[in-house]
Amino acid sequence: MNTVEPIRDMNLVMDVADYLKSNNERDYVMFMFGIYTGLRISDILLFRVRDVREKDAVYIREEKTGKEKKFPLNSELKPIITEFIKGKKDFEFLFKSPNYPNKAISRQQAYNILSTAAHVFGMDNIGTHTLRKTFGYHMYQQTHDAVTLKEIFNHSDISVTLRYIGINQDNKDKAIRNLSFKKTGR
Repeated sequence: MNTVEPIRDMNLVMDVADYLKSNNERDYVMFMFGIYTGLRISDILLFRVRDVREKDAVYIREEKTGKEKKFPLNSELKPIITEFIKGKKDFEFLFKSPNYPNKAISRQQAYNILSTAAHVFGMDNIGTHTLRKTFGYHMYQQTHDAVTLKEIFNHSDISVTLRYIGINQDNKDKAIRNLSFKKTGR
């Protein structure tokens, strides 16, 4: 299995968002939901309109861990959701499949959406977990708070979190790039 990476370049994050928005509003909102909440795609796809309508936070029982958690909805994400759900019924899935009356898109379809966008921008190592890792990477870049990220991701150790969001790899790459064997000042 290939390891997926976060989208590290903020401009590229916004380019992918714009691309998805120009093609399909649902796909755009799914992307934004993922990068603003850091939830797993398996949890994101379970949301219905009633779970987010006029809410400041969402409550989930994580598919993977079975733990119940509360996730606040970011102030930049809320208006995106509000606009998207206008005219939708509370029982509808947020990321509804066009092929079934009331089913969410599949995890595979979510992957296909992200993979297509990645291809357009020449990105490799992209998958559904890229959304979660992008959330973590940029939160870390803005806050340098690995402890909070560790708690959000429910990781056992900070080293797991830093490896997960690609910070360890960034640090190793930087150290290697900056290594020099040139003589200094003699």
